Amino acid sequence: MPVRATGGVTALPPLFADWFASRGWSPRRHQLEMIAAAEAGSHALLVAPTGGGKTLAGFLPSLIDLAERGPRPEHGPGSGVHTLYVSPLKALTTDVERNLMTPIREIGLNIHVESRTGDTKQSKKQRQRDFPPDILLTTPEQLALFCAWEGARAWFADLKCVVIDEVHAIWSGKRGDLLNLGLGRLQSFAPTLRRVALSATVDDPEMIASWLVPGPRVVTGDHANHGGGEAGVVIVRGDPGAPPVIDVLVSEGRVPWAGHTGQHAMPEVYEAIRRSGMTLIFVNTRWQAEFVFQQLWAINEDDLPIALHHGSLATEQRRKVEAAMARGDIRAVVCTSTLDLGIDWGDVDLVIQLAAPKGASRLVQRIGRANHRLDEPSRALMVPASRFEMLECQAAREAVAANAFDWEPHHTGTLDTLAQHVMGVACSEGFDVGELHEEVTACAPYRDLPREVFEEVIDLVATGGYSLRTYDRFARIVRDRQGRWRVRTAQMAQRHRMNVGTIVAAATLNVRVGSRRGGKLTVAGRKVGQAEEHYFEQMAPGDTFVFAGQVWAYQGIVGIDVIVTAAQDKEPKIPSWGGSKFPMSTSLADRVRVLIQDRDHWRVLPPDVQEWLELQEARSVIPQADALLVETFQRGSRHYLIAYPFEGGLAHNTLCMLLTRRLDRLGVGPLGFVCTDYALAVWSIRPMEDLDLDALFQPDMLGDDLEAWLDESFVMKRTFRNCALIAGLIERRQPGAEKTGRQVTFSTDLIYDVLRRHQPDHLLLRTARADAAKGFMDVARVGQLLTRIQGHIRHARLERASPFSVPVLVQIGRERVGGDAADMILEDSAEALIAEVMNDDAPEVAA
Repeated sequence: MPVRATGGVTALPPLFADWFASRGWSPRRHQLEMIAAAEAGSHALLVAPTGGGKTLAGFLPSLIDLAERGPRPEHGPGSGVHTLYVSPLKALTTDVERNLMTPIREIGLNIHVESRTGDTKQSKKQRQRDFPPDILLTTPEQLALFCAWEGARAWFADLKCVVIDEVHAIWSGKRGDLLNLGLGRLQSFAPTLRRVALSATVDDPEMIASWLVPGPRVVTGDHANHGGGEAGVVIVRGDPGAPPVIDVLVSEGRVPWAGHTGQHAMPEVYEAIRRSGMTLIFVNTRWQAEFVFQQLWAINEDDLPIALHHGSLATEQRRKVEAAMARGDIRAVVCTSTLDLGIDWGDVDLVIQLAAPKGASRLVQRIGRANHRLDEPSRALMVPASRFEMLECQAAREAVAANAFDWEPHHTGTLDTLAQHVMGVACSEGFDVGELHEEVTACAPYRDLPREVFEEVIDLVATGGYSLRTYDRFARIVRDRQGRWRVRTAQMAQRHRMNVGTIVAAATLNVRVGSRRGGKLTVAGRKVGQAEEHYFEQMAPGDTFVFAGQVWAYQGIVGIDVIVTAAQDKEPKIPSWGGSKFPMSTSLADRVRVLIQDRDHWRVLPPDVQEWLELQEARSVIPQADALLVETFQRGSRHYLIAYPFEGGLAHNTLCMLLTRRLDRLGVGPLGFVCTDYALAVWSIRPMEDLDLDALFQPDMLGDDLEAWLDESFVMKRTFRNCALIAGLIERRQPGAEKTGRQVTFSTDLIYDVLRRHQPDHLLLRTARADAAKGFMDVARVGQLLTRIQGHIRHARLERASPFSVPVLVQIGRERVGGDAADMILEDSAEALIAEVMNDDAPEVAA
């Protein structure tokens, strides 16, 4: 197991102690323990709350070491990068650079700090290659590029420390795999390299420490240092800060039955902004950010400076907002996850979470953006958009109070990511298969990687695999006379470097201001941002939509650009533009189920929500935490099956897909389905009251039913496309050109069909299947649900819709469903449904 800090505290050197004193500070215990860990040569994981000087604690050992260093030579040993800082966000590197320069400047240290991200100018990157800074702040993608440099080994020879910030946000996915492989490379360049990870929201520090430590095993022992890849990890825990003050807004004393926008609460949200200093309003999707921004501007009678910030906006626009925040020129920013990591934007007074947060860790991260002072409480306001969201907000608030973060499952390294890394090593200096396998299996995600699977990855990079080896373009690496694998041509190395990274966004187009003259489209103005390609496929010239806080008129597509003009209409024809949605975390879902079944716990909820729960109990059944409530009833000519797993939209969508296949075989003829994070609804023209629910929800649906659905659905092609891009089988960017999403999809679909026909066990098909099961379908969570509810399904046969069914029923018609149900909608409004449910002439429940 990783080692723990045991009180081995050291004192600050006089130069730094004087600086702390000049600011009226005393070094915190965890800062001193991080220095002690460095002196012992140990890797370290620091888990400390926001505002406690966590980032400074990560850098202090490096600053002390550099301050004690003699004159730095311009070239040769000792002239390279001393400390590499890796952040999951480009904006965070800029923020850290600004904050790190404060002690360097005030102490008078001769330390050179620079950042390097995808936005850094090429001239600056070249200068950094010739004259490295002492401390370089960068991203995982830039580290992957470093690993593909021809001179990477010499450039990193002096590296002493790597600091990984916000490690919880990156470690368990493909970005974490690529980062860990990059750390393995750096460790081979600089064997005594120390690894340091920082986080405020880690549920299981032991798991992160195991991910952090290099080598095939984790060594125990206080501040163990056995050299290079065998060093132990010190886990340092910061003292808890002041607990946050989290209020829940109940607009005009009522919580809506359904909805997800929070539109009903906009006047109160605006008043909260007026009464506060700088406010961050967090939402969960880009579309919701656009919607909320428009709603606030519509009632902004005081002309408050309110801004918008999300990942699809142009870089220039995001930077403009960030700079204004740093100056304190903005009163409120409507934002997504682009601002929920550890960036300190001036004096943020209040954080508003609009709609449910979907996870306790995410809520803590967002609350941490306010105040940024450890000993003073941060203020947060949660705004539930519906009654189910009210339950989720209360569960999240209690999780934060209990310091209970969302837990992560065990993660195994992905093979498409490994293929990209292998190609990078071949571009850098070439490799021997045995040596690289040893290096890769010293990286935590790949510790159990068999040699034969590794050689299969090598074959993928070298030939594309058995079925593709006759195509010359898939042969990217070759063996030299010494038996080492190297990149085949300089052009292939260049193309690899243009396509590094594991973030594969939905196919997007640039949204640019232009004009239509004489029937011809011209690009005449600025880039407004990016949006998913499929969003524009159904538009006709002249259609209006909301983007970047404005209403635009669509004019057409030229290459990879969508040409738009400012619209005259204030009301858009197409009101919604979407981004991805977070699934509710497993741990938060558990808390919601427990809260619902505990009648005594209802007293903490608003009166109307308590009445709603009591009405559900009277009309139907209250779900139990370890069981599944299934309601069946008829409305008009349609029969409904409503289930309440509380497992999140991804898992519910997968479960619905599989249920409808089974219902089809049973002759029920399901017409469609719809899901929320809390419930799912299936409707048909035939009764479902007499179904054998235990048989219907058997876990074996994850066998043949799942395989058949995967074979027929678009999910596999979508995931294969992403895997092919990450593995480098298909390149999105090439010198002088960039493929559109449609071109990439066409290419990957052709390869997918060839492999399905001729090599169904191809490595990338297996990887795509695993990705689909985890990312798009959440199969593991569905499996856990089906296992948990076996023998614990409560069937409530109703004469009418229940109170709990209203939120999911009103979604029918708002979301498109597949098959014959595509054109079917319920025209009843939420008010009509509520009136029906509230009818006092309520029949008894048959269960």
